[in-house]
Amino acid sequence: MHPLLPFSPDSPWLAPLAGFSDLPFRLLCRELGACAAVTEMVSAKGLFYDSKNTRRLLATTPADAPLAVQLFGAEPEYLFRAVASLAGDGYALFDLNCGCSVRKVVKTGAGAALLGDPDRLVDCARAMARAALPGRVGVKLRLGPKPPSFAALDLARRLADAGVAWLTLHPRHASQGFSGTADQEALAAFVAASPLPVLASGDLLTAGDAEACLTRTGAAGVMYARGALADPRVFGRHANLIRQTRGLPALPLPRLCDVIRRHAALCREYADDRRALLRMRTAVPRYLREMPGCRALRDRLCHCTSWNELDDIIDAAERFAADAAGGDL
Repeated sequence: MHPLLPFSPDSPWLAPLAGFSDLPFRLLCRELGACAAVTEMVSAKGLFYDSKNTRRLLATTPADAPLAVQLFGAEPEYLFRAVASLAGDGYALFDLNCGCSVRKVVKTGAGAALLGDPDRLVDCARAMARAALPGRVGVKLRLGPKPPSFAALDLARRLADAGVAWLTLHPRHASQGFSGTADQEALAAFVAASPLPVLASGDLLTAGDAEACLTRTGAAGVMYARGALADPRVFGRHANLIRQTRGLPALPLPRLCDVIRRHAALCREYADDRRALLRMRTAVPRYLREMPGCRALRDRLCHCTSWNELDDIIDAAERFAADAAGGDL
């Protein structure tokens, strides 16, 4: 067991989600059972231009722990400086993004582009590890730039030698984005070859998906991304599956409308009103996506301009759910 981080099947993580895994959402997921989280990805260079937006991504509180700061960049010297600076500010854990396939990141040589330059990738990870205390740096990978490459398989031992402490693998190629299916056979091969604990990511939309992945691959743990965005109660459902295997009764889960209200309260506490309301306008439609007949409410959210209006929409969703057979909102 890592002294600061949980690596076990019963300790699910929240993934780094650009544009989504801000402080309010991380705190919400922790309240619902997430055992660790990673920030939205932060530009190593951006830290040295005193970007207000970059610093906003780093907002945290004591309740937001353990937390790893995910950095992206392709220059070891900037990554070293970024980790050293953040460590001086009290951040303890760091993650190198080698999986983002967004064009504006890849064209700088960062993110998934590093998979095509494994020597540079290892140099970047080594620089981060040198700037941090031992055991404080992880790396998030994909299988490789494009099929049929499996660049990640050769990287596990090299990254361990470079001072990396854990790995996360999303078993798709960078060229796939989120299309196709996560290759769990490749993930299992990577887990078997890695001297480091490996977290599984990709296509874990439900707690059942995670349970099947853990059984099939032998991964040390899982990291929820889209599954958490759709319904943060996935962490509670994950805990209940573990409890079931141990012969323990399931714990009650909050109603989804109460989760939405809690998310709104956290947004109002930790973000300015305009930014917080915009975040809720994007989050609530995801939460209500599977609710039959809620299209009109989702349309109203696109034009929501006040917290009172948001409260009215949530109340309307709750009334609708109360009338629907088996609704759990």
